[in-house]
Amino acid sequence: MAPRGDAPVGDSPSRTLVLGVDRARRVAQCGPNAAAVLGREPHDLIGRPAADLVDDDAKADLENLLEALAGAQERTVMLTVRRGDGGAADAVVTAQPLVGPVEGALDGASAAPGASALAGLLYVRVALPPSERYQDPALMRRALMDDPLTRFGASLDLDQTARGLVEVIVPHYCTTASVLVLESLVAADEVHGESGSAVLRRIAVTSDDGNALWTATFPVGEVLVFPEGTPYREVLDTARPVHLPHVNIDLAGDIARKWRRNPVAGLLTDVSMVLLPLIARDTLLGFIACTRVPGFRRFDAYDVEIGMEFATRAAIVIDNARRFSRERATALALQRSLLPNRLSAPTPVEVRHRYLPGSKLVEVGGDWYESIALPGARVALIVGDVAGHGVRAAVTMGRLRTALHTLANLELPPADALHVMHELMIELGEQEPHFATCVYAVYDATTGALEIASAGHLPPLLVAPDGSNEYLEIPPAPPLGVSGGAAIESREFTVEDGSVFVIYTDGLVENRGRDIDDGLARLRGVFGSDTATRPMEDLAKATLAGVYADQHRDDIAVLISRLRRLPEDHVASWTLPADPAAVRRARGLVRTRLDEWGLEALTYQTELLASELITNALRYATGPIHLRLLRERTLTCEVLDGSAALPRLRHAADDDENGRGLLVVSQVAHRWGTRRTPEGKVVWCEQLIPGVDPDPAEPVPAWPGENHHRE
Repeated sequence: MAPRGDAPVGDSPSRTLVLGVDRARRVAQCGPNAAAVLGREPHDLIGRPAADLVDDDAKADLENLLEALAGAQERTVMLTVRRGDGGAADAVVTAQPLVGPVEGALDGASAAPGASALAGLLYVRVALPPSERYQDPALMRRALMDDPLTRFGASLDLDQTARGLVEVIVPHYCTTASVLVLESLVAADEVHGESGSAVLRRIAVTSDDGNALWTATFPVGEVLVFPEGTPYREVLDTARPVHLPHVNIDLAGDIARKWRRNPVAGLLTDVSMVLLPLIARDTLLGFIACTRVPGFRRFDAYDVEIGMEFATRAAIVIDNARRFSRERATALALQRSLLPNRLSAPTPVEVRHRYLPGSKLVEVGGDWYESIALPGARVALIVGDVAGHGVRAAVTMGRLRTALHTLANLELPPADALHVMHELMIELGEQEPHFATCVYAVYDATTGALEIASAGHLPPLLVAPDGSNEYLEIPPAPPLGVSGGAAIESREFTVEDGSVFVIYTDGLVENRGRDIDDGLARLRGVFGSDTATRPMEDLAKATLAGVYADQHRDDIAVLISRLRRLPEDHVASWTLPADPAAVRRARGLVRTRLDEWGLEALTYQTELLASELITNALRYATGPIHLRLLRERTLTCEVLDGSAALPRLRHAADDDENGRGLLVVSQVAHRWGTRRTPEGKVVWCEQLIPGVDPDPAEPVPAWPGENHHRE
């Protein structure tokens, strides 16, 4: 008969005595191992009051335990019991009531003559003395190989697996244990055939002898190389177990000196030690250092055999955890590289984003977002969604995002850029069917113009400074990669200064339990009359309020932009006639404006750049020429003319009389470029302003889910 609940188990380092107690609270029956457990013979206990088993201080607790027996209740307490030699021992005592009268003796137990009906059984469990703790090899094998190995092997986390491993070894096999693995294994790299001088890391250590020096001298997380002439180096060189039945003071001191770690000498003196190599797929992963402190039975050859059997199985578990960690680290690095490293925008525009994957296993899905600062105080704002989930959708997203980022830098209009993306999706669909939705907007901070094109995407939300909001109507077009339907067209809006522009994916407004119309209405409700004064971070948090608990959500990407205009005194524009004299006039205008802005240091270079750009326009264009200066984080000079032909950089021959203008521009300016407009083209160049960072990194406060994207 075995007790329920906290009853003793057979694989613990303890001994259990079973006593039968009658209704008079006297010991009526006694197990035959009373001498081994309490140092008292069975006939010395039978017939005596149960209270004689414990010290005076524990009698009240024992009485409560016996009261539980009388009330047919099972209970367990910790008591100090008396031993036959006059000493005392701590014991876990479990009282288990019996149903119905039981007369006579139990099998294998002694009983008092004329014993009355038993009220119940007392299970007295005391710890084994240290010298007997590791006596039974079958007990050790069972404790190491059965359920514990399966339990800690269920984890695929390397650190958690190592902690579970040492918690199994101690106390069932040794008193102190450390797990050391190759540093390349922890770093999620491929493990090569390293030995000897290999760099190792200690990932777990524990002890149960009450000596805190073990964890202080052998700290978790330390990276080290073991010196030659030590047993630790031997196990790495040979990949075989190292058995030291007794480490005397001389050997312990020698290890400490070679290791240059003085406390090691005191800890290892008189211990018994076994170093068990961890080998999986013919590769040494590390080893387990096991020690038994003085007073416990020393390791023998059979103990080493049991330990190696355990280490062999443990190595497989660690290798699985290592391979999973490596593959996970690789996958996360690839996935996170698909998202933007940073968001850029002109000074007047403030941008915030949120990204949440729908899967807990894959941190990036098919949704993406972009905010790309463009020349001329403009910004491209993009959100897209590739159909599907997981790695395949993420890979397609990465291709599209890279292509769209390139098209944005080429300054193609939104509709033209989405048309090119559509052709790309058609080509990708020949290998594997895919389609995606996308909304692409370009905001000009000098005019307040917002040009938007959409390919099958949900409508953007525009919130005016007074809090009124509306979903913008964009000419409909099929998703990217879907043939047929209307062509992609753009629409231009003029937005008020300080308006908030919100673009998002369908995961934000639609799920299994909510209609999309309800989701769209909820999103409008987030942006009320206080939107103009509310911090952007608060708006971003409110946008995702309630979605974290949704276990069935789709991927979510949100881009929120507060659109402000560049101050009027930071923009200067002039219209010049198509006359060679315009070059001289442009120099004077540039000089005067830079003096007003306090940028005299850039006067000479800017005059030169403006002269070259206007000269180029005079040669190829007809009609008036427009010159514009923009002062932002950089100084931008733009020249607009009526010709659609884009200039290109070329290297003139030594005897050529012209063709060097753009070469001069490329050498003097920080960067330059061209873009087409409905009226013709713009050729622009930028210069760095002394003392102004052209690309400041603005810290963004922490937010839930930020581990899915690093700024």
